[in-house]
Amino acid sequence: MPRKGEKKEEIKTKPPPPAGGSPPPNGPKKEAIDGLPPNPHSPSALASQPQVVPRMHVTPASSYSNVAGRIPVGSPSIRRDNRNQGSSHFNVSAKRDLQKLPLLKDAPPNGREELFIQKLRQCCVIFDFNMDPLSDLKDKEVKRAALNELMEYITTQRGVITDSIYPEAIQLFAVNAFRTLPPNSNPSGAEFDPEEDEPTLETSWPHLQIVYEFFLHFLEAQDFQPNTAKKFIDQKFVVQLLELFDSEDPRERDLLKTTLHRIYGKFLGLRVHIRKQISNIFYRFIYETERHNGVAELLEILGSIINGFALPLKDEHKTFLLRVLIPLHKVKSLSCYHPQLAYCVVQFLEKDPSLTEPVVTGLLKYWPKVHSPKEVMFLNELEEILDVMEPVEFNKVMQPLCTQIARCISSTHFQVSERALYYWSNDYIMSLVSENCEVLFPIILPALYKHSKSHWNKTIHGLIYNALKIFMDMNQKLFDECNAKYKESLEMQEKQHERRLEVWSKIESLALQNPQIFKVPHFRATLGVLNERPPTDSQERVVPESFLPPDLTDKSADSSSPDILKKPRHLMRRKSGLPHDFETAQAIHSYQAAELPSATPLSSSEDSNLSAQ
Repeated sequence: MPRKGEKKEEIKTKPPPPAGGSPPPNGPKKEAIDGLPPNPHSPSALASQPQVVPRMHVTPASSYSNVAGRIPVGSPSIRRDNRNQGSSHFNVSAKRDLQKLPLLKDAPPNGREELFIQKLRQCCVIFDFNMDPLSDLKDKEVKRAALNELMEYITTQRGVITDSIYPEAIQLFAVNAFRTLPPNSNPSGAEFDPEEDEPTLETSWPHLQIVYEFFLHFLEAQDFQPNTAKKFIDQKFVVQLLELFDSEDPRERDLLKTTLHRIYGKFLGLRVHIRKQISNIFYRFIYETERHNGVAELLEILGSIINGFALPLKDEHKTFLLRVLIPLHKVKSLSCYHPQLAYCVVQFLEKDPSLTEPVVTGLLKYWPKVHSPKEVMFLNELEEILDVMEPVEFNKVMQPLCTQIARCISSTHFQVSERALYYWSNDYIMSLVSENCEVLFPIILPALYKHSKSHWNKTIHGLIYNALKIFMDMNQKLFDECNAKYKESLEMQEKQHERRLEVWSKIESLALQNPQIFKVPHFRATLGVLNERPPTDSQERVVPESFLPPDLTDKSADSSSPDILKKPRHLMRRKSGLPHDFETAQAIHSYQAAELPSATPLSSSEDSNLSAQ
């Protein structure tokens, strides 16, 4: 039953896009569960024990052979570590000799519960899979068989989960799963490429996988009672479970995702705590480490949780959107979890359209400047937001939004420009633009005009022509007006450029009249920059006599000075020894000619030429 004052939240099973802790609270440690003796492998007992990291045994100098002198006698061969496998730090049990117990199906009915508990405790023995994976092979097989038998038993039998089973089953999962994770093989938090990079796998997975599957069947069993299990599955248990999401093994993160989702659905009292701890993980990821392996899985869980939020949304949920989900866009490893993040943002906007303006403003705030693949991801998410955006909300953000889209159209990266031009193929977006064409045409059309001929990619030319044709058919009169204004702006830019050259030439002439000009170092580099074209390969740079220092213009300074004054000093340009390619030079010249401001856009009267091209 939900707590008083808290609305029950429905968890829908609509899955989001597939995926590619903070310290526990202070409180007394439980040493015994329901009168049972404390288990030496419980989390509280393990936490109280010192964590000893195994070291490689160093052979003393006295054991070296007199003949070899360098190779230790009887030393084991050094095994090369597999870079794609790693193991967590388990506290290996001291007594690992397991005796095979009878099968549960062969035991009498009155003794099955006791035998079930014995097998649960037997599976709490921890083995070494890292330093010596070939040790205790017989005992490892006994544990694996027992785990499979336990999982099959609770799946096929009814009425087997009694009150005495809850502490033992939960203890089994805690001892085997809660552990110290190995050091991250990617400490810098770089992006993971599933096509090229191989994930780091857990060496203890043969046992760990069955433990996760057993606990999932335990939570999903018809005899499972959350009111009884909440004594043992508490806030500390949830914190330790969330810490495991930083595991590098994707198989473990996938099972953790399902386990946490089942706990969130069955334990209503833990829902607020789970959301709070997930927020803390994201805060640490955004503002401190920028490295976490389970962000995609946590966002996938949140997608299902957000889908079940009751309306109206609480302030807590809105704060989570604006302070957690939106800042997640600025992390450099966004590509690892962006589909799940975009799904969560769209779910919020479908629940409450009034959040559109702060969400779009936040996206524009974190819009990438120099990261083109990230900019394409932002454009993908923005189109998903526009698909669910109400026309009233679009009117609030249309000017800054379309200004950013126009910048993307003007991008020299063809993928960014191409993705932005695909917006005009979306019927709903074009309907929003047509309702506000008087405001949006002057923002969008200049970017299309500017790159209709000057962009280096021919595919972009075709997309721009198609976009111009669409806008022309939408409102031809307004299209012509914007075209005329754009031509006037080009002429004004030319006049301003000429005016600027005149001003600088006056400043240069005034500077040359100053007798102190030759005392300024590098004065030549600051003169004639705007109105002087660089010489070609066949030309030479000539320094006039008026630019020479006084010591060179003084004929009495040196006997060789008359020869210098008779002919201006020539600064020869060093030519490259590489061969010249005529086609390359011609292509560069045509490219530079296309960028001149004299290139004007096509008018509506040239519609036939557009269609012909």
